[in-house]
Amino acid sequence: MTWNLHGTHAQEGDLVELVGLSHKHFIILLKAGGELHTHRGIVYHKDLIGTAWGSQVHSHSGSPFFMLQPALNDLLRSVPRRTQIMYPKEIGYILVALGIGPGQHVIEAGTGSGALTTALAYAVGLTGKVISYEARPEMQEVARKNLERFGLEDRVEFKIGNIGDGFTETGVDALFLDVANSYDYIRQVRSALKPGGFFGSIMPTTNQVSKLLYALRQEDFAFTEVLEIMLRFYKPEPDKLRPTDRMVAHTGYLIFSRPVLIDHSLDDDSPLMEEGWEADNDI
Repeated sequence: MTWNLHGTHAQEGDLVELVGLSHKHFIILLKAGGELHTHRGIVYHKDLIGTAWGSQVHSHSGSPFFMLQPALNDLLRSVPRRTQIMYPKEIGYILVALGIGPGQHVIEAGTGSGALTTALAYAVGLTGKVISYEARPEMQEVARKNLERFGLEDRVEFKIGNIGDGFTETGVDALFLDVANSYDYIRQVRSALKPGGFFGSIMPTTNQVSKLLYALRQEDFAFTEVLEIMLRFYKPEPDKLRPTDRMVAHTGYLIFSRPVLIDHSLDDDSPLMEEGWEADNDI
């Protein structure tokens, strides 16, 4: 695996983050004889191999860089993309809300450039599996290269197809949809998820969210949550601590829900009404 968060010194084959002046970031894979060409000079890989993490290193022209082990957040921000990727602020919450952990089997639909795929693959560990569906082969190829770059490709199975035809997997632990019309696929989602499993989706507009809520009720999903996440950084200056001039505000609505088993023959609808169903719900 090329993304190594262990050890005290950089080794050949490690992913390295170089942070230069004005916090300019570069993420590189250390190779014997390798070179990083920047506008502030050339950094030779041989000068980094065997060097302690956190060290200050210099280009051939003397410009300083700090050599760090990249966090998952750094890798996600560096993902080459053809479309807008999901922000780490959403991805982190998705992992927690869907209970993603080692050994789990997870489906995502809408691979895109693979940012969420990368985070899921990291979270499920060596014994888990991510199955990623995408309708556009050219998009999935971008994601595949990103996963290979991080050494996580063995944890992901890529599939090309129309999820309207259903998922071939059943009994999976969690399923996340990043498609425009996820409300059209909730029956397919339910067939793939284990009872009580975790479902999530991201949608850009409130009218799309409303359609999804109706679809979830039709297919007996409960404990539904809708939320958005806003992130504001502060300038780390102790004498003039204040928010930065820009913030990552609304980027999408997150929806989470659980498939449950309901006996609709019962006369008592009060538990359903507590979960948001109408007594005569036949939408």
